[in-house]
Amino acid sequence: MLAATSTTMTEAVWYMIRATGVVSLVLLTVTTVLGLLSAARARTPRWPSFAQVELHKRATMLALVFLGLHIVASVMDTYVHVGLVSVIVPFTSSFKPLWTGLGAVAVDLLAAVAISSALRRRIGPRAWRGLHWLAYACWPVAMAHALGAGTDAGQLWMDAIAAACTIAVVTALTWRVGDHRTTREEAVAVGASTRAVPGRHRPVARPMADDGHRDVHGRGPEPVSAFYKFIGK
Repeated sequence: MLAATSTTMTEAVWYMIRATGVVSLVLLTVTTVLGLLSAARARTPRWPSFAQVELHKRATMLALVFLGLHIVASVMDTYVHVGLVSVIVPFTSSFKPLWTGLGAVAVDLLAAVAISSALRRRIGPRAWRGLHWLAYACWPVAMAHALGAGTDAGQLWMDAIAAACTIAVVTALTWRVGDHRTTREEAVAVGASTRAVPGRHRPVARPMADDGHRDVHGRGPEPVSAFYKFIGK
């Protein structure tokens, strides 16, 4: 009886690890894509900045919740012992040290971004922005962990999810890079036209929002708690 109960609990924890891991990856993809699109100023009249910020906030919050559940389930697992230390210190687990270690790296990167966001006013915007870029490094590390350590890697449905997440992030990143080039070209053109007209003053730059994003009117998004929007630079 006890053996049967123990087996049932082990299977339940195993399913919890798998489910929360996949959901965390999908939600992390959503927050990464929304962050890239926000930086690329991808907005329409039907998709205003405040709606994008709110969706980003809620997706990030859910990603943190499911990541926490994934960590708890991994520590609880008695069949494959990971341990709390291995969740924080990379490459110390006896189970698939490389792939499990990459999961710990992803957790540490997210923790660094979250802590820097909480201390944003004390460390200054430049240091915060530099640490904020770690959020982008988190996504490929998390993807590698999911495909390397996950027992569902190689399954058709898991490969489809991984492919869809990759296509979404690559598309958003391409859009972001294209927008950055366009912005630089516009700045160079404005500077050239200003120098070409004698006595003409340079346009005064509009103040940036806290997160450096502007909408189509040059306004920054509405203030949102830094804890919920740590991904997006």
